[in-house]
Amino acid sequence: MISEVQTAVQGFRLWPGALDGPAQADLVDAVFARLEAAPLYRPITPGGRPFSVQMSNFGPLGWVSDRSGYRYQPTHPQTGRVWPDIPPVLLDLWRATVGGPQQPDACLVNLYREGAKMGLHQDRDEADLTAPVLSVSLGEAALFRIGAVEGGRTATLRLDSGDVCALTGPARLARHGVDRVLAGSSRLIPGGGRLNLTLRVAGINPR
Repeated sequence: MISEVQTAVQGFRLWPGALDGPAQADLVDAVFARLEAAPLYRPITPGGRPFSVQMSNFGPLGWVSDRSGYRYQPTHPQTGRVWPDIPPVLLDLWRATVGGPQQPDACLVNLYREGAKMGLHQDRDEADLTAPVLSVSLGEAALFRIGAVEGGRTATLRLDSGDVCALTGPARLARHGVDRVLAGSSRLIPGGGRLNLTLRVAGINPR
């Protein structure tokens, strides 16, 4: 049974240790097997600045960023191939946590190697901005920052390997990011680092 804990941010839901050690290892294997068909790459912002994380996607749609802007599309921007399927265990986690009639059609894969981070941002490229966003942490721990929708103070918490969290309700459009990854805190990821898998309901016709 997955146990949820209360957080200080309304709508930000957290299930520490939702995946045990063997389940984490199995999921990492499933992710890297799919990355053979959809290799990690380093996107750029619309302004031309490279991300510090490496990215890929699973599912019918994938989130991409380039000089044309942020969007979802059905194919890998470098290979032109469709994205691999979402690992079934992630869909099981979705049903066990946020549930609901909507199913995720996009899973963003972020790999944080040494020095990588993610600035404060909002997830707002989806058609329905009330649909939850579910995030799974694997590998090295991260210092995760979350704040209000507009301005104000932020809170920081540690996300460890196997933790699952979600942006729902009033926190759906909360600003959030990763300040840094705690190097050496896990040996789960080959070559070190942290994998973050983010399930979303894009719910759009791809461009």
